[in-house]
Amino acid sequence: MSENVLSGLIVDWGGVLTGPMRAVVESWAHSDGIDLDTYSASMANWFGEPVGQEALLNPIHALERGELALPDFEVMLAEDMSRRSGRHYEANGLLTRMFDHFEHAQDMNGLVRRARERGIRTALLSNSWGNDYPRDGWDDMFDVVVISGEVGMRKPEARIFEHTLELLGMAASECAFVDDLAHNVAAAVNVGMVGVRHVSYDSTLTELQALFDVDLS
Repeated sequence: MSENVLSGLIVDWGGVLTGPMRAVVESWAHSDGIDLDTYSASMANWFGEPVGQEALLNPIHALERGELALPDFEVMLAEDMSRRSGRHYEANGLLTRMFDHFEHAQDMNGLVRRARERGIRTALLSNSWGNDYPRDGWDDMFDVVVISGEVGMRKPEARIFEHTLELLGMAASECAFVDDLAHNVAAAVNVGMVGVRHVSYDSTLTELQALFDVDLS
């Protein structure tokens, strides 16, 4: 194997190992009677510029780091959407019901499993919204699992990438990182990894096979 071929694969969960996030949110909004524009406005206000100055207290960032409990975040979100729309939104179970709409992307899960079978070191790196992950089969897929709320760090912070690399025992230059969000991919590249923006199974498979010089199909 040539020196420039990678040997470590780090992947996101939501939107990579699951179906597209937009489809999840739209399905949840429809079934739960959520006005999608109102929800999007709340998210846009809290997320702000992905690579800009972080607010002193950002509820999403606090939730992802495990500093804010899910029920408390649900209250804040329900109140914000109610204020914006003039409608009442019930906080209890608000996002728990969203998690029910996640579906496994069987093709991408299979890709990661095959990568590990071929000797590639694998890791999951996911920003958590206080949810319980369906972890069945993870022992066969990952050498390392890093969930933001469990480690008190979140993407795109450099330290969570560095923490994942340390657990893998690998240098950034040895690893590829796959995420559906461009600013997380850019952050991984800034740390020294090769970034892969996940758009579809076919495009990600093609790119990873070239990077690792191995058949992953």
